[in-house]
Amino acid sequence: MDFIIRIDENILLWIQEYVRKDFLNPLVKLITCLGDAGWFWILITVILLFSKKYRKIGLTSAAALLIGFLITNLLLKNMVMRIRPYEIVEGLSFIGKKPSDFSFPSGHSTCSMASSVVLFLYLPKKYGSAALILGIFICLSRLYVGVHYPTDVLAGIAVGILAAFIAAKIIMKQKSNA
Repeated sequence: MDFIIRIDENILLWIQEYVRKDFLNPLVKLITCLGDAGWFWILITVILLFSKKYRKIGLTSAAALLIGFLITNLLLKNMVMRIRPYEIVEGLSFIGKKPSDFSFPSGHSTCSMASSVVLFLYLPKKYGSAALILGIFICLSRLYVGVHYPTDVLAGIAVGILAAFIAAKIIMKQKSNA
């Protein structure tokens, strides 16, 4: 376990030293803010819910967001209670707002993957692909700004993808039996 923690820490310090650039900071802060409380993905989901053509996709995204939230924010974060890396890793600084909850898993990554995977699977490819790319950028932004360990982000991605597939199975099955 210490080995994984050291890798996590070294990756963050490497990103801080070699990837962070002053000219990129505003853009990455904007990208990471799109994941704050899942507002962007919730907005897209609500818009889809109002469209008769895309309502089923909106329902699936809403279910995926809810499943991801329950697993990540209510269960895992409170069970694991992992302290944020900028509070522990010597020399690591964070950019932007200081999160008030625990680090593991990344909620931004969970909701971004939960919704973007649904959108990728069911929207026309140009929109679904754009959603997935944005979701991945939001996940990576959490490392760039120094508020999550890589394993936090990977766990959030895994939970989000799982939530997307569970939601799709539930919504698609329910709709086909109706």
